[in-house]
Amino acid sequence: MGDLIKDCEVAMRLARAIVSDILLYNKEKVKEGLQNDNLFELLNDELEEGRDLFNKRVDRQILENSNYYDKAIVDVMIKRSGNIESEIW
Repeated sequence: MGDLIKDCEVAMRLARAIVSDILLYNKEKVKEGLQNDNLFELLNDELEEGRDLFNKRVDRQILENSNYYDKAIVDVMIKRSGNIESEIW
């Protein structure tokens, strides 16, 4: 693979793209997970695979000083799914 990402903006966009793909390909799991308050258990494998990809592509210094991937999970997956009926909100 090429050089590691050393630009924070690029790292943030990568995190959002990875999580967007997870959401796109797992809409039913996301819906079920939000409805039953077990989103992270249902999507554990997908989220960890995404995190591994992100960690392999991004420079260690950015990884140690940011939480872009976790923020992307909240901003992209959870906030975009706010229309799903759930007792957690």
